[in-house]
Amino acid sequence: MVTAGFDVDGIIQGLSNFRGTVFPGQQQMYQRLLRDGQQPKALMIACADSRVSPEHITQSGPGDLFVCRNAGNIVPPFSQQNGGVSSAIEYAVVALGVLDIVICGHSDCGAMKGLMNPEALGNMPNVAAWLRHSHAAKQIVCEAYPEGMDPKERHRAVALENVVVQLNHLRTHPSVATALARGKLRLHGWFFEIESGQVLAYCGERGRFIPIDEATGVPVAQASASRIATPEFAGPHAGPHASPQTGPEPIPHAIAAE
Repeated sequence: MVTAGFDVDGIIQGLSNFRGTVFPGQQQMYQRLLRDGQQPKALMIACADSRVSPEHITQSGPGDLFVCRNAGNIVPPFSQQNGGVSSAIEYAVVALGVLDIVICGHSDCGAMKGLMNPEALGNMPNVAAWLRHSHAAKQIVCEAYPEGMDPKERHRAVALENVVVQLNHLRTHPSVATALARGKLRLHGWFFEIESGQVLAYCGERGRFIPIDEATGVPVAQASASRIATPEFAGPHAGPHASPQTGPEPIPHAIAAE
């Protein structure tokens, strides 16, 4: 028997407060968004964890972010089988023309706990199947990190490596690969520490996570830079605005700097 659940009365009160108090002061903004359509500059792929709100963390408003959330902030590698994450990525890049994609993991992630303890997923076959897209992160930590790590440290390392793994998956999507080659897209890997409120960003040049500092800016996993592999066409199509910072391929040890 369920003794406590969804606070319907609280939700109704919140809706009433929004409609009667909040919306009147923001009505012009919503009318503009309706008239002009959405024009978000970034797609944020985050975990579905109820404690992790992309809009709250970034203090963004309506129309600022195109958000896709799922258990474990996972991006399946591209395949011909359609899926919600793949569709969201394609729509954000092709239709909305976002300039940045952020994959955001977080501390105390339940999906990563399940990845490390598969026996706990015995009665959740769909979750277990979904987490196969994160197995590389677990293997990296098991084989490339020191033995005898504290369980909490190991869990954090898996969650950080998972962000890097999903960035690699993201590059397999044709819309993303094309936008990267044209120098029209940047990729970011973030990690939100619930306990401190700090956000770490993956630096493609250094191959690890570092704290986001307002003074030094936000590190990128892969910067915007035109790239054409064919030598006969690389020169004239590279473009004068290509960024010199292409960002190397991520290396296994993505653990954050202290």
